[in-house]
Formats: sequence, structure tokens, C-alpha cells
Amino acid sequence: GDERAARQHAVRLVRDLTEREVDVLACLGQGLSNAQIGQRLHLSEATVKSYVSRMLDKLSCTNRLQAALLAYDAGLVPR
Repeated sequence: GDERAARQHAVRLVRDLTEREVDVLACLGQGLSNAQIGQRLHLSEATVKSYVSRMLDKLSCTNRLQAALLAYDAGLVPR
């Protein structure tokens, strides 16, 4: 049903991301801040910010919450 469609859609979108963007998206899905994501991935906060905005763009998400939900749907984050 709808859940399966959402999952397929999310997986398709995530396929277009780079490996690094997927890492950032997974962290975002866990509710981490840019600073926390930076610590985990050994990136500066500014770098994380640019990854996040590029990723939101690629995923056609308007905000972090939408991206986090997409991370769930794509199976990047355990429910």
C-alpha cells in the first residue's frame, strides 16, 4: 500500500545521493544537529551545512524533518 510506495520513492531518491550525503541523511534521521553530525563524520559544521542543503535540494525536501522522514522510509534509520 502507501507505506510500500513511500519506501520505494524514498529508496529511489536516496540512490541519487553520494555516500557521504547518505551518511549525513542517516545522522539527520537520528535527530543529530549539524554540530553532532560533524563530530560523528569528522567534518566541520560548515561542511555539514552545505551537505545538508545540497541533500535537501536533491531530495526535494523543504526542511530537515522531511529529510528525516525520508531517511526512515528509505530504511536508513531503524524505526
